[in-house]
Amino acid sequence: MKEIKAVLYGVGAVGSLIAKSLLEKKGVKIVGAIDVAKDKVGKDLGEVLGLNKKLGVTMSEDADALFSKTKADIAVHATSSYFKDTYPQIASLVKNGVNVVSTCEELSQPYYTEPKLAKELDALAKKHDVTVLGTGINPGFLMDTLVITLTAVCQKIERIEAARVMNAATRRLPFQKKIGAGLTVEEFKQKIEKKQITGHVGLEQSIAMIADALAWKLEKIKTEPVAPIIAKKQVKSDSITVDVGKVAGLRQTAKGFMNGKEIITLDFQAYIGAEEEYDSIIITGTPIVKQKIQPCVHGDAGTVAMVINVIPKVLNAPAGLLTMKDLTVPSAATEDMRRYISSAY
Repeated sequence: MKEIKAVLYGVGAVGSLIAKSLLEKKGVKIVGAIDVAKDKVGKDLGEVLGLNKKLGVTMSEDADALFSKTKADIAVHATSSYFKDTYPQIASLVKNGVNVVSTCEELSQPYYTEPKLAKELDALAKKHDVTVLGTGINPGFLMDTLVITLTAVCQKIERIEAARVMNAATRRLPFQKKIGAGLTVEEFKQKIEKKQITGHVGLEQSIAMIADALAWKLEKIKTEPVAPIIAKKQVKSDSITVDVGKVAGLRQTAKGFMNGKEIITLDFQAYIGAEEEYDSIIITGTPIVKQKIQPCVHGDAGTVAMVINVIPKVLNAPAGLLTMKDLTVPSAATEDMRRYISSAY
């Protein structure tokens, strides 16, 4: 069976982690890399990743130029959280006959927020006989795919609640800054107004995916404003000290309503000093299901794993723009990745 040829589109913080993990996998080879950052273009991928060796892959800034001389089976796309911003990038990959796995949060269920663009991309993917999927740890698994899977044992469902509580001290510094750690409450509010702090992208998409899987027709999905979590005692990470009264992080909730009732609730909390980290799901119904993972699944490590592990699933899937609910049961691809590809591929 042939080796899977992969291209990277976006070699930033997350893209670099994915690239390094891919390099350790059997059965897959990185044959190209794309990034618009001028300081990366023209360099060897090994240098961009901070490795002590060259990989023979030169960073490009143009997908069409790359694919005029390189063939690939799959592109790992990691640039932006927003579907409108990533559409031209993903479309360029699709037009070159390349399957796509993206970390774009809104792409996890694009039919909810951008139905017109989603239908266009779906048609384009089918035209070029490729598959496009948005995934990650959250959205992509913890607050949607895992929830959907757990509903399989239920005869009736009255309500679904999922929560993710993270100690941001264990995450990268850019993430800590992204959630406002160390700011005053006033500074936090100003950054919210300027959209420099956006909260957690993907809660609406997760609710929409759950409802779609259960054939629930929601009246509305409401995302609450991002709220600061204030430190009640001094807390620290390796890089940031948060004094009492300052912002340690943020909290955001989203709710799905049906028949006038709140039927799905997602609660995301990320702050320095969280004493208990966990991912929890409560399904009220017949039977009641309560699941709790402690500590919570590490965001970066989980995202890298999800993106890589679904590559065989995507290559086996029908053409079009899919969501995680459309794939076969997710699982780790721990051996040679070619072993997980169907003979039809």
